[in-house]
Amino acid sequence: MPKANILVVEDEGIVAQSIQNMLNNLGYDVCGIALTGKTAVQKAEETQPDLVLMDIKLKGEMDGVDAAEKIHELFDLPIVFLTAYADEETLQRAKITEPFGYLLKPFEEQDLHSTIEMALYKSKMDRKLKEREHWFSTVLRSIGDGVIATDKDRKVTFMNPVAEELSGKMLKNVLGKAMKNSLNVVNEESVFSGQQSKGKKTIQKGNTQPVNQSVLINKKREIPVDFSNAPIVDNQGRNLGNVLVFRDITERVRSQEELQQSFKKTQRVLEETIHAISRIVETRDPYTAGHQQRVANIACAIAEEMGLPKDKINGIRFAGAIHDIGKLFVPAEILSKPTKLNEAEWMMIKSHPKLGYEILKGIEFPWPVAEIVLQHHERMLGDGYPNGLKGTEILLEARILAVADVVEAMSSHRPYRPALGINKALEEISRYKSFSYDPEVVEACLKIFEKKWEWINKAMDKPIFSE
Repeated sequence: MPKANILVVEDEGIVAQSIQNMLNNLGYDVCGIALTGKTAVQKAEETQPDLVLMDIKLKGEMDGVDAAEKIHELFDLPIVFLTAYADEETLQRAKITEPFGYLLKPFEEQDLHSTIEMALYKSKMDRKLKEREHWFSTVLRSIGDGVIATDKDRKVTFMNPVAEELSGKMLKNVLGKAMKNSLNVVNEESVFSGQQSKGKKTIQKGNTQPVNQSVLINKKREIPVDFSNAPIVDNQGRNLGNVLVFRDITERVRSQEELQQSFKKTQRVLEETIHAISRIVETRDPYTAGHQQRVANIACAIAEEMGLPKDKINGIRFAGAIHDIGKLFVPAEILSKPTKLNEAEWMMIKSHPKLGYEILKGIEFPWPVAEIVLQHHERMLGDGYPNGLKGTEILLEARILAVADVVEAMSSHRPYRPALGINKALEEISRYKSFSYDPEVVEACLKIFEKKWEWINKAMDKPIFSE
């Protein structure tokens, strides 16, 4: 290994020569001897030693502490102080220069050797640490996200330029201050705890967890941001601080809002289109005008009673509103015939689910509307039409629509018979539950008519897409 170069600063020539001889005996190179503080700074610049042995008490305008401070500031060299005596004030000044060791005169070669080696090792480790810190700092300053580091007391220890720009605060103004008092962060507690709005999921040791979207407020505007929190822990799991990474999501929020507005507009257009189709179907059969609307409302009430999610209920609403669309292909005189249908006419009526499916199957609804329309006349034991499906082979939405369709049809006037009333309709579904109708759906239907007479009477006539 190469020999370490050492600068000796000692104002007594005999002592300086003795120290040089000891260093040579130990295998070190002495790159210079300085008798004054001023000379020590000059020689440190010229020789760039690996270590400086600095006598605290030096004659002249610059003592050893002053010289050490200057060398540390200009060249960042490790310094070991030599002293036979020093007052308390001088020792306190010496500590500020962050020395790498002390030697009390007189000392033995063994003491000198161990002190130098410890100082050189510490210096080497410090340089590596500083290089790593510099590397990390450079990386953190160059990335596009804001980065804030805090200690265990949540006091700011680092901010990169992006964080400064987003927060409107300079690192020099918030360094060492509590983040809560330095940065205006809405929902700050959840940022540090890692708790999210859906459940309380706490950050585990060493993990990086995403946090809720929050808002960072600077002097200019409120900025929506995404935070993630990486706790800094030691080997015992003790928290040493946190690294918070966040990014401006203004554009994402704006895009989401625009997408939401676009979706609402598309939803309105779809609703209006479905409503128009429903009206077209019913204008061909004035005796059943409003039938699809009322079926849709009853079916949605049943679905709500069953606890179905809102999205599935919306699918039932759309399917119910156009479940008889296939009747567009059935002659109007058959639809309004006041007498019993013959077999051929009845076969034409029974074709309407299949015809409706053919019309709707090419439309990309967010729900299985075409399949619901196709299956709304299927029955639990397989004696329905058009495909004779059984039980759970039939979509739940279609099973709900089947019950709502029967209840509305029996309780309303038809060309071939007067209205039979709600009670008869409810008796029908009760008698044939499990045979023709899903028993769970029947029970839900009975409950809504039992508990909500006043509401259901209004629902029978309210617009399909009203809130």
